[in-house]
Amino acid sequence: MEKLETLCVHPLADEDKLRGSVTSVIFPSAAYNYLDNEELQYPGFYSTYNQQRLGKILARLERGKWGLMFSSGMAAITTAILSFVQNDDHIIFSRDLYGGTLTFAQNELPKRSISYSYADNSVESFKSLLRENTRLIYIETPANPLLNIVPLKEVADFAKKHGIVTIVDNTFASPINQQPINQGIDITVHSGTKYLGGHNDLPFGALVSRTTSHKDLIYQTAKIYGGSLSPYQCYLVERSLKTLALRVQRQNENALKIAHYLKSHPAVSNVYYPGLPDHPNHHIAAEQMSGFGGILSFELDVNNESLFIFLKTLSVIQPALSLGGVESLICAPAATSHKGLTASQRLSLGIKDNLLRLSVGIEDADDLITDLKLAILIVV
Repeated sequence: MEKLETLCVHPLADEDKLRGSVTSVIFPSAAYNYLDNEELQYPGFYSTYNQQRLGKILARLERGKWGLMFSSGMAAITTAILSFVQNDDHIIFSRDLYGGTLTFAQNELPKRSISYSYADNSVESFKSLLRENTRLIYIETPANPLLNIVPLKEVADFAKKHGIVTIVDNTFASPINQQPINQGIDITVHSGTKYLGGHNDLPFGALVSRTTSHKDLIYQTAKIYGGSLSPYQCYLVERSLKTLALRVQRQNENALKIAHYLKSHPAVSNVYYPGLPDHPNHHIAAEQMSGFGGILSFELDVNNESLFIFLKTLSVIQPALSLGGVESLICAPAATSHKGLTASQRLSLGIKDNLLRLSVGIEDADDLITDLKLAILIVV
């Protein structure tokens, strides 16, 4: 089996050689002869050649059997969830979730009489929430914004014993740093807009399954809710994936170096990064991840006004709400992703007003550290 670095550049070598082209070919057609290729004719969901090809590529990177592309991360997430639950079923979510997933659970699941519970990071917590009607376990790890880690293999083993489907949002890690399917997880989902696209300019989502047994079920849900990705965007995604391994490796290195710097700074009270030995889940991350990722969070000992000045003072790092791109981005979760929660709800999740989430890019690490250093000097 090829290494990930090679797979990113040459994902489907045999198919490429058949056409003789170094780059993939765009097939813009939304209609195909169903007598020749029934798989391309799922009515209502324009599963074009390029979508099928990109699904194969993501499946190889994630070590799964089958993949499907979507127009957004939320389309992938909601399709994955709704494919496996119905009225009166129960879902166990990990406690720390992307805001869109959290809103979907709170606003949409009750309309379908689907109940849910939130587990903390331990397998014991998931076990304690098991019900007779539990059909799905949904995990985000590393999680936003404190980078909490859930032990994937232990949860997957527990779920299998009870016939429960497992889904993992692998956005923060990417297939380069973590492969949940190898840990026994059934399905992975991605907001491809982040690391997979990598340039903050290409919204899409992805889903990969460990087996082909769920394929028809997922397609039936996908075609009802739409969200297919155009052939042109599929081409751009594939082009971006060629540099995925290089980008993520650089981001891993930069984030670890910056995490150590911030850890030693007197104006920083806490740093949350699974690559640091004192992170509460470091040992789990070290077991199931090959790299610790490009996201870290830290608490700067200043008030809200000074925090705003700090963000405005940064010159290389940009205050913005996305992550995973080549540019370093920073935001305050209390004022952005978790703004809709009350102060007490945020505190219950460990999110303080002075918490900052930094998505580290591929710039020179020393330049990023200098940018942080100078901005901190202004407010401390």
